[in-house]
Amino acid sequence: MWIATVANIDWPSQAALPVQTQQQELVNLLSIAEQTRLNAVILQVRAAGDALYPSQLEPWMRSLSGQQGTDPGYDPLAFAVQEAHARGLELHAWFNPFRAGNLSDTLRLAETHFAKRRPDLLRRYCTQLWFDPGEPDVQAHALAVISDVIRRYDVDAVHLDDFFYPYPNPNCPNLDFPDSAGYARFLAEGGSLSKGDWRRSNVNRFVERLYQEVRGLSPHVKVGISPFGIWRPGNPAGVTGLDAYASIYADSRRWFAEGWVDYFAPQLYWSIASTGQSFPALLEWWREQNDQRRHLWPGLASYRVADGTSSAFSSMEIPNQITLVRQQQATRIGGASGTILYNGSSVRTDRGGFRSTLIETLYANAAIPPATTWLDATAPAAPELAVTRTSEQVQVRLAGVADVYWWFVRWRDAGRWHARLIRASQETVTFPGSRIDGIAVAAVDRLGNASPDAVWRR
Repeated sequence: MWIATVANIDWPSQAALPVQTQQQELVNLLSIAEQTRLNAVILQVRAAGDALYPSQLEPWMRSLSGQQGTDPGYDPLAFAVQEAHARGLELHAWFNPFRAGNLSDTLRLAETHFAKRRPDLLRRYCTQLWFDPGEPDVQAHALAVISDVIRRYDVDAVHLDDFFYPYPNPNCPNLDFPDSAGYARFLAEGGSLSKGDWRRSNVNRFVERLYQEVRGLSPHVKVGISPFGIWRPGNPAGVTGLDAYASIYADSRRWFAEGWVDYFAPQLYWSIASTGQSFPALLEWWREQNDQRRHLWPGLASYRVADGTSSAFSSMEIPNQITLVRQQQATRIGGASGTILYNGSSVRTDRGGFRSTLIETLYANAAIPPATTWLDATAPAAPELAVTRTSEQVQVRLAGVADVYWWFVRWRDAGRWHARLIRASQETVTFPGSRIDGIAVAAVDRLGNASPDAVWRR
């Protein structure tokens, strides 16, 4: 699930809470993710040129203390990584590369904000502040910020959402993004692309460079992007809505087809029954674009369940969408192998009971994150088990494996199987009860490759 920090959407619930309260709220969210049997959270660490962690490049995020640039008294990202991994959850660091804030923030930006240090790179668009994606120094700074996190934190992936150039704003109809000077320089230097193609080229170059830089920094950190769910109206036939290719200059189909991502999470925030934005039709269309066989993990709008509007989702919409995803994965090459829920608050509050339904049915057990085999396909050796039984519990000691990141532990208690992902640093697992008669453990590496099972039978 996504955990949004901008404007305190998911966490912290409000700015300037005591450290202990902030930490407890995050622990609660991560525990709920674990209880829901999710295997990853995507935490927003850079919302608008700010940082959820101590940084020499950007000021502290306002949503922590209420004032940008104010130290909250701890390192939230280090805390989040530690607590997520302790619960068998991957932690993906979510960045907004070009959004700089709102126009109302102009007088509140910290002196260390990039917009303050390089006002020549800042653009005002309607009610927003934006870093110009066409400026090389903007791209270099965003890449430096992401690289800094990879070097300093044990994150499992870096993640971008759908903000590249700004979305059209109804408050400022027909307003063009103010990058004419940059485009004029491009033409003066011999460029011949139209302005739209030039803008798309700017974003394409950033996405490709991001993937290359992450691959140069880490053999295991994945790269994910979550674009708007429609590439262009009419793709597939019958789909209507925003033209992301022409309005926010996101040629997302190309990023996917070129393999500039390890996972792709188009925001399919519409219902199965929708006519202009059919969830099944869009799901299948994106599968057809998966030329490089990357992970396809569509984003689902759990926030729309029982939201009080006339178009609210029923409690079964999300489970039914996950069922469609699983059917596609089982029957179609390149099909989706997972889903991401937006947002953390809807999971926490169990909107309309959808989370309870998932726990009882489709998410009845834990799952290993799908293996990223194009980065490494070598599975670890099977672990060694030493099992000790008493009348009250069964204890399993795990050992004998190199390159293990998780233990995937399954046990049968009174005829029913259960499963958990456990960090490899935890060498002992204890199960209460005397009815356990079978245990199977696989060693799983950082990229999801699983060993053969080591098995114990009563």
